[in-house]
Amino acid sequence: MDELFADGFPWWMIWVGFAVFSSVGERFRRGRKRHHRHKVHRQAEARAERERRDSAAAWLDQLRRDTAAVMADHDAVNARWLEYELDVAKLIDYPMMSDVREPLTVEFLRAKRAADGLRPQQAEDISTTERLQEYRDAVRTFEVAFEIAEREARRIKDQHFTGPERQRLNTARRLLTMAVDRAGTPAERQLAYRRARKELDGLLALPPEAVAALERRVAPELPQRPVRHN
Repeated sequence: MDELFADGFPWWMIWVGFAVFSSVGERFRRGRKRHHRHKVHRQAEARAERERRDSAAAWLDQLRRDTAAVMADHDAVNARWLEYELDVAKLIDYPMMSDVREPLTVEFLRAKRAADGLRPQQAEDISTTERLQEYRDAVRTFEVAFEIAEREARRIKDQHFTGPERQRLNTARRLLTMAVDRAGTPAERQLAYRRARKELDGLLALPPEAVAALERRVAPELPQRPVRHN
């Protein structure tokens, strides 16, 4: 020990070594802290990304549910419209619903075309709130226009027709009841149908779909083929 501190021994190297060791230790500690901060930052970024994806997925699910709801509303209005398009008797009762000379009828038909044009094939086809809002507004316009036209049609009924024309409508209504009555013979039903069409000629422009649906009801059922046993 005496020799260690004897004159000429570079005792200062002990302090240098201690300083170097302390410096290395400090750099190591700073490195660990820096690594920890980076790790915490990466974890926070990953958590934020997961939350962003979850939020985006939830938003998209809600958008699709909202779109499906609007499509259901659209279907409901179309179903109400088809009640007139496919039922000649109902058109006789409320002829305004097929009269394109009536402004309210034209308005709801125009609104229907707009809504049908914006309707997606499926809910997943709409991917923005702006696109959904455009479609929703069109469906609401169609719904309101249809309700206004329907109320007016039910109010006026056949008032726009003359007395003789109303009599023809009543006759056609009675004949159509006979035409779809299964108690009648095929010949009687066909005759009633032809007479009804003649009464309506020039009074109502029947949609092709309504005529086809009526003819299916009037046409006699095909007899069942006997089952052949081997």
